[in-house]
Amino acid sequence: MTHEKAVRTLVRDLSGHVGRAVTVSGWIATLRVHARVAFVVLRDGTGVVQGVLARSELADEVWELATSLAQESCVALTGVVRADARAPGGHELAVSAVELIGASDEFPIQPKEHGVEFLLDHRHLWLRSSMQRAGLKVRAEVEQAIHDFFYERDFVRIDTPILTGAIGESAGTLFETDYFGERAFLAQTGQLYVECACPAFRKVYCFGPTFRAEKSKTRRHLTEFWMIEPEVAFADSNDNMDLQEEFICHVVERALDRCQAELEVLERDTGMLESVRPPFPRISYSEVVDRLNAEAAGAADAPDATGAPGAAGAPDAPRRFEWGRDLGAVEETTISSWFDRPVFVYNYPKGAKAFYMKENPDDPRTVLCNDLLAPEGYGEIIGGSQREDDPDRLLRRIREEELPEEAYEWYVDLRRYGTFPHSGFGLGLERTVGWITGRPHIRELVPFPRLINRLKP
Repeated sequence: MTHEKAVRTLVRDLSGHVGRAVTVSGWIATLRVHARVAFVVLRDGTGVVQGVLARSELADEVWELATSLAQESCVALTGVVRADARAPGGHELAVSAVELIGASDEFPIQPKEHGVEFLLDHRHLWLRSSMQRAGLKVRAEVEQAIHDFFYERDFVRIDTPILTGAIGESAGTLFETDYFGERAFLAQTGQLYVECACPAFRKVYCFGPTFRAEKSKTRRHLTEFWMIEPEVAFADSNDNMDLQEEFICHVVERALDRCQAELEVLERDTGMLESVRPPFPRISYSEVVDRLNAEAAGAADAPDATGAPGAAGAPDAPRRFEWGRDLGAVEETTISSWFDRPVFVYNYPKGAKAFYMKENPDDPRTVLCNDLLAPEGYGEIIGGSQREDDPDRLLRRIREEELPEEAYEWYVDLRRYGTFPHSGFGLGLERTVGWITGRPHIRELVPFPRLINRLKP
């Protein structure tokens, strides 16, 4: 056998080359050297394969090169493919030749425990590790599933601006920049702009980066994250929740179908994901408040260790929740524990939500909106609403929020020229992938996370 006769191939295609000589190029994950044999595990981006090097069958220079390879050296291995159920990927390579393509001296990330800050400082290299690869592979599959879902349902993708003069959410979470002498902001949402395309195409969506200047260090927050925001003409709030339910079921089913190997690497218990089936429970905000307060009252009446009432004084005991407040992480975790699948909480108080949400005709204190809460304490993954389609009501809300009217003239124009009922929602990609993969912090589900204390690498 000579090197020239070998067929260049990928690890994922080795099953079609059993018994043949091939060349596979990639990076060294691990190398174990014994007296007369060495085992090298190579990663090529499509999979991993173990190469076996027998000292007695190799020239001295090949053995010396192979046994000196450092972690993450880039090499080409040539050898005969053998089927072996015990080997990673079910095949191994009887190596006969080694070519060094790129050396790797003292790779910083070793097979030992590293602190999170160290790993984030070396994020450009940490991406190569098995769990990080698995998480990002699931992310990529989820992104493709999202595009396929909307494409198959005749949605048109609209790319919305990142620099904007209009505020979509709270003014306190804006990144401001100078735009040739004019105030501009990094977009908190593409929604206002994608609404403009709704009369043109009926069903539209945008998918891009969004920004929040929240000084939060929780596992659910990033300052730069990706949002998927569809908008549908002639859809009311119930239609909106129906679409969200169908959407989430599609994405989860796709991940279970195509990412089993990655979910196994991530040690994800998929039992809860397999429970994600319609219908999802729907519970109003007011009903949530009643139930939370009933639990708090029950805890207050429960005996403590001495047998006296007062268990509500314990640090983790339920507290009474005041109607009108937005739900926080603690409340969302409690609510999700009531169910075995995602749950809709709908019709929040007007004061807790954005100016563009439509007033609830049955209860003017509330707006026609919903949050979708993921199970297992992962919190809100979708926020949606029916949009206010009356120009006078919309202007009144803009003034109540003390927003600059001139910045929203174009947005109000949508209601002046052929207004129509419409609804939409926004899904946070990283939170959703975090839930699907079971990772404890969403910073691992974006290639280069931006946190309040991190702008590099």
